[in-house]
Amino acid sequence: MIQRLRSINAYLLKRLSRKNYLLLACVLIGLVAGMAAILMKSIVHWIEDKVQQGLATGQANYFWLFITPILGILLSVFYEQRFLGGKLKKGVTKILFAITRKKGELDRRDTYGHLVTSALTVGMGGSAGLEAPIVLTGSAIGSNIATQLQLGSKERTILLACGASAGIAAIFNAPVAGVIFSAEVLITEISIPVFVPLLISAATASVLAQLFYHERLFMLTEEGWRLKSIPLYILLGVICGLVSVYMTRMTHFLEKKMGKFNLRIRKAILGGSLLGLLIVIFPPLYGEGYTTIEKLISGNESLLLHRSLLSDFESEWLLLVFLGSLVFLKVIATSLTIGSGGNGGIFAGSLFTGAVTGFILARLVTLSGMLKIVESNFVAVGMAGVIAGVVHAPLTAIFLIAEITGGYSLFVPLMIVSAMSYFITRHFDPTSVYTRPLEKDGTYFQADRDSFLINSIDLNGIIETEVETVPSEMESKELIQRFLRSKQNIFPVLDEQMKFAGIILFEDMKDLLFDEQKSQGIKAIDLAIRPPCTLILGEKMGDVMKKFDETWVWKLPVLSEKGAFIGFVSKKKIFTRYRQLLKQYSQGDIIS
Repeated sequence: MIQRLRSINAYLLKRLSRKNYLLLACVLIGLVAGMAAILMKSIVHWIEDKVQQGLATGQANYFWLFITPILGILLSVFYEQRFLGGKLKKGVTKILFAITRKKGELDRRDTYGHLVTSALTVGMGGSAGLEAPIVLTGSAIGSNIATQLQLGSKERTILLACGASAGIAAIFNAPVAGVIFSAEVLITEISIPVFVPLLISAATASVLAQLFYHERLFMLTEEGWRLKSIPLYILLGVICGLVSVYMTRMTHFLEKKMGKFNLRIRKAILGGSLLGLLIVIFPPLYGEGYTTIEKLISGNESLLLHRSLLSDFESEWLLLVFLGSLVFLKVIATSLTIGSGGNGGIFAGSLFTGAVTGFILARLVTLSGMLKIVESNFVAVGMAGVIAGVVHAPLTAIFLIAEITGGYSLFVPLMIVSAMSYFITRHFDPTSVYTRPLEKDGTYFQADRDSFLINSIDLNGIIETEVETVPSEMESKELIQRFLRSKQNIFPVLDEQMKFAGIILFEDMKDLLFDEQKSQGIKAIDLAIRPPCTLILGEKMGDVMKKFDETWVWKLPVLSEKGAFIGFVSKKKIFTRYRQLLKQYSQGDIIS
C-alpha cells in the first residue's frame, strides 16, 4: 500500500508543476484535517450524551458532576502515559515553536494524540475547549504530510498552517475565520501566494463539515444595532480588554503553579478535585460552555441556575452575581483542567467569558431602563472582544463570530469591541496567551524581526575559546614577552583560584616595553583592569547586545556563573551570525 502511494506521488510530481502539486496537497490536508475535526467533535458529543444519561437525579447528581471531570482527566493522563510516552505537549504555543525553531516539524503522535485526550477530557466535563487540540491535530497532519511528500521547510510550514485552517474551518464551520487565524496567529508575515493554499484547505474542510452538520454553532436572531448603542459597545470593548488581561495573566500564573507538581496522578487527582468542586457550585463551568452561550443568546439565562445550589432561588440580581462569578472562574477551571493533565484550550473559555461579560453589561443597561437594546447582540460581540484580547487576533474574532452566529449585520459593533479590547490588552500585555512563553525565552516574534533574529543567536556558538590567559602573579618581563609573541591584544588575567581577575590591554603595556626599571616588581595583577562589564554563559543575546551598546566596546569576556573565564565574544562575530540568519530568513528557512 505504501509503495503504491509512493508510486502515485512520483507520478504526480512528474506530471504536475510544483505549484499545482502543492495545491493538490492542500486539498488532501483539508480532507484529512476536516475528518479529524469531525471525528473529534462526534466522539465528544457521544461521550457527553453517555455521561448526561448517566447523571442521576437528586443529591447523587452533585456527585457525578464532581467525579466525571476527574475521571476524564485521569483517563487522558493514562492514555498519554501508556500510549504516547508522556510527551504530548499541548497548546498552540507548541505550533509556534515548531514554526520558528523546528522548520514546521511536528511529531507524528500529534496527529492523533490530541484527538483522543481532548475527547476524553472535554467529553467528560473538563472545562476546556477543543479548538487548540484540533489546531494542533490539523497542523501535525499538514506537517507530516509535507514530510512524507519530501517538501522543503517553507512548504512544510505552509501546509502546517493549512492543517490549522482546515481544523478551525471544520469544527466551527467557519472557513474565513480558519484562514484568518493562520494568517494572524501562525504565519504573521504572509503574502498573497500563501493565502491560496490556506483558502483551499479551509474550503475543503468546510465543505466536508457541511455534509455532516450544516447548522451554525449559535443561532443569533438577526436584529440591527442602533447608533445610540455605540458608547455601550465602546464600554464593552474596554471591559473585554481588562477581562482579557486578567485571563492571560491568570492562565500563566496557574500554569506556573501547576507545573511545580511532578507526580502526574497526584496532580490529576488534586487538580481534578478542585475542578469538580467548582463545577458542583457553578455547573455552567462543566464542559466547553457552549450550552451556556446558547441559553444567553436565546434568552433562557434563568436555566443557568439549574442543578446549582442556588436553583431554589429566583432573583435577577442573584443571577447577575452568579454570572459575574463565572467571568472570573472560567479561566481558573480551564487552567485546572489543562494543568492537571487534561487536554484542551482556552479558546472556548474566551468565548464563554466574553458571552457572559456582554450579557451582564446588556442586562444592567436593560434593568436601568436608560436604553432599549438587544441583549443577544452584546452576547455575540462580547465573545469577539475577549477572543481579540486573549489571542491578540481581532480579525479572527470578528469573522469567527460573524460566521458562527450569522450576525453579519453586527460587523461595526464587532470591529469596535474587538479593536478596543485588542489595544487595551496590548497596552498591558504586549504578548498573547500563546506567544508569551516563547517571547519570554526569545524564541518567537511577530513584528520585530531584528529582535527575533538577534535572540536566535546562541551565545555559546560564537564564543572565542582559544584565548591565551596569564596568571595574576606573572612578572612584567615574562608578560612583555608573552605580548610580543602573541597575536592577541587583550589578555585575561586569572587569580590563584583560576577565576577571572581582569584584562590587560596592549596599550597599557607600551610604557613598560622601553623602560625596564619602570617594569621592575610589577605583576600581571597590577596591570589588570576590570572590563566595563562581563557576560554570563547562557545569557540572552538581546541582553548581550544591550551591554555592547551601553559600553561602546567591541569585545567582552564571557564567564561561568562561578566566575571562571570561558572566552571572548566580539561584535564582529555577532554581526556575522546575524547576517547568516537574515539570509536564511529571506530564503524561507526561518518563518515567522
